[in-house]
Amino acid sequence: MALDYAAACESFEWDIPEGYTLPGVIESHADAFGDRVAVRFLSEEGTRVERTYADLRAGMNRFANALADRGVGKGDRVMHLFPRHPDAFAVQLGALKRGALLVPCSSMLKPKDISFRASDCEASTIVAHASLTDMVEPVLDETPLENTICLDGAPDGWEGFADLTADRSADHDGPDVGAQDPMSINYTSGTTGQPKPVLHKHRWMRCFELINGPYWWGLTADEDLSDELMWATTGTGWAKWFWSPVGVGLTTGATQLIYDGAFDTETFLDIMAEEGVTKLCAVPTQYRLFAQEELADWDLALTDALSAGEPLNREPIEAFQEEVGVTPRDGYGQTETVALVTNYPGIEVKEGSMGKPTPGMGTTIIDTVEDEPVEDGEIGEIAVPVDCPGIFDGYYEKPDLDAKTFAGDYYRTGDLASRDDDGYLFFEGRADDIIISAGYRIGPFEVEDALVSHPAVTEAAAVASPHDDRGNVVKAYVVLAEGHEGSDELATEIQEFMKEETAPYKYPRRIEFVDDLPKTSSGKIRRIELREEERAQFGS
Repeated sequence: MALDYAAACESFEWDIPEGYTLPGVIESHADAFGDRVAVRFLSEEGTRVERTYADLRAGMNRFANALADRGVGKGDRVMHLFPRHPDAFAVQLGALKRGALLVPCSSMLKPKDISFRASDCEASTIVAHASLTDMVEPVLDETPLENTICLDGAPDGWEGFADLTADRSADHDGPDVGAQDPMSINYTSGTTGQPKPVLHKHRWMRCFELINGPYWWGLTADEDLSDELMWATTGTGWAKWFWSPVGVGLTTGATQLIYDGAFDTETFLDIMAEEGVTKLCAVPTQYRLFAQEELADWDLALTDALSAGEPLNREPIEAFQEEVGVTPRDGYGQTETVALVTNYPGIEVKEGSMGKPTPGMGTTIIDTVEDEPVEDGEIGEIAVPVDCPGIFDGYYEKPDLDAKTFAGDYYRTGDLASRDDDGYLFFEGRADDIIISAGYRIGPFEVEDALVSHPAVTEAAAVASPHDDRGNVVKAYVVLAEGHEGSDELATEIQEFMKEETAPYKYPRRIEFVDDLPKTSSGKIRRIELREEERAQFGS
């Protein structure tokens, strides 16, 4: 579905019914098309399970009844810690039906992280997979957790989810919950301090339906979705799970694929071809690895390919255009928001651009100090008006953080961007990632994008490296493609190449060849670690 961007921005309205909740949406879907497959689940071992929208409603209500018997109700916090699973939605929807707040946790966390989250938000309940209960057991006594529920098993002291829900009623009358009631606490990490508890209300899901669905995925609830199969490769512990599998898949009534298995390029391409995936959302690292294959060897049904996490380089975009006939489209947002900037369906994608601001959000670029918009071509901070419905409602029981975050006219994202004459936004890095060299402000992504266009480079990260004369110079950490070895000659070749690809002051004056780059558990490059290495080596 191609969109008229200008018309969409002019006609957009925030239609958020007072009684809107995701469980209510599922009840409606089950009534309207209960036999439609909501989830097609595949495991690495070959297990295949399907859940219809009627199944989701029944599972939601059975779990809600079980929680009610354990005293879990409106405002209580329910943590969950499990891999992609066919009962993931039953757990999440059942807790929401009780008016509880979901607290998602990644399987990559450590026991101390579980302890911090449980204690910080005073969670009373946790639902964990049998393979992950060892992360919880060591810290149970130091947390307020009282109810421990296990998927695919029941260790000593835990209640099994299957047994708990087996004989429950498939109907449930929960407490009165509406769009302005709290829904979730998503912990997000910064560069310093403990993770912050981002609080969202139930309206967040409606905002995804209004924004992410049509202006990124190309999906709306009022169209025929029978020929669509969406696949977001994210895990259940991340905000991206709410962004797409929950916020778009469930709200629009689409059918989605969930695969629980480690990433393998050929396996993922096989699944896409065999299952007939039409809409894919993956991270840039996955797209880069896809692009190293002969994509034309797979009979892919893709009509849309979305990328999120950090900007996508030109090589995978060109590979998908040439071999699949689909242009991957970047989207940008945060745990605190819905999609703020997207390459919406039908847009002319500009290499390196995140796209244009989504309708209704008021996304702009402001000065890094003053709350004033910058001119086209200038680097500033991406910001959203504080009264926008599409952003979060503060930090859970952290009034000091709220006061600081919402003091001005804008919520500041901490991400830097520039805007061209056509209104396209270009990511320039985190505010603390910007490189200032001899007075020039240099965004790391433009350097990295040019670096990976060299045939010897697979991945790269650009950071500030202290320098006596220039203050800083650009330092590039480079992961080489197979068949290439690092050398002084290759470093010089890459530098000369970069002088042709970017403005001369942006080329990396220092290059270090590495086997891999430090990344967050969600796949984003941790430039802060590399900057610290540079400061330790060359002085601050």
